[in-house]
Amino acid sequence: MSGAVLHALREALVLVALVAAPPVVAALVAGVLAGVLQTATQVRDASLSVVPRVAAALVALVIAGPWIGGQVSRFWSAILDAVPTLARPAG
Repeated sequence: MSGAVLHALREALVLVALVAAPPVVAALVAGVLAGVLQTATQVRDASLSVVPRVAAALVALVIAGPWIGGQVSRFWSAILDAVPTLARPAG
């Protein structure tokens, strides 16, 4: 593989991590808070931990959606701009 392809793959992996961070962090925080609340009240119900995590992830996606779309759009545009240079034979 050429250096440009490896760079594009590396950038894609970084982008995936950045784009996934907002909903994952929100779900993590909501899960910890729900766990603390369940421990304090000694209520053990599975839905009490799942629903807040899903809701937090959805809220994070709504809030971070424009940023996520912009990042993916910029990356996709850069990849499409680089395709002609990657298709040229080395010489």
